[in-house]
Amino acid sequence: MMATDGTSFMGILMLDTAFPRPPGDIGNPATFEFPVRKEIVSGAHPERIVLEDASRWLPAFVEAARNLEQQGARLITTSCGFLAPFQQAIAAAVTVPVLTSSLHLYGKIAASLEPGKQVGILTISPATLSPAHLQAAGIPQDATIGGMPETSHFRGAILENRTTLDLKQAEAEHVAAALALQAANPNLGAILLECTNMPPYAEAIVTATGLPVFSLIN
Repeated sequence: MMATDGTSFMGILMLDTAFPRPPGDIGNPATFEFPVRKEIVSGAHPERIVLEDASRWLPAFVEAARNLEQQGARLITTSCGFLAPFQQAIAAAVTVPVLTSSLHLYGKIAASLEPGKQVGILTISPATLSPAHLQAAGIPQDATIGGMPETSHFRGAILENRTTLDLKQAEAEHVAAALALQAANPNLGAILLECTNMPPYAEAIVTATGLPVFSLIN
């Protein structure tokens, strides 16, 4: 099925957010070179998905995915890596391909690295990226994980759903977090960005670390 104007598009299940979305963020249409359409899940604020038990939101995300498919989506993804546990349920509810989180890319990235090298996950909330999230994406429980300090400007802007975001400060925080992850893990071969708000800073991370950086965007 296509949209009524005959154009194929990617559907994005969006959290209910107010924070700015610079180019590279999944919520900015300029991020993509092809048509996208967003379906906002009302009330699914960032802290409710990242810091709390998000399972009660599954029916709402399933309904939103079905709406996107009915509109003509050829692929469905989401705007939050913490939705990894929703993969099977959403995929079973629609007939088009579904990728709920960049975490599901971990296995392919790990398989592409040289022997002895490992994937490091950079997340917005290391404390709440739980064993259940890792298991849902087929990630080993001893995976290398780093991320934003609880006091970081970026984390606060996203999880508190602020209307302002200092891009230079956010970039500096991402570079610092990536360098810390690399310093603590000399065998790091690649970095995977869990959060779909992190890709705007991917180029700066590559420059600082010399490592390939992967996300739901690239």
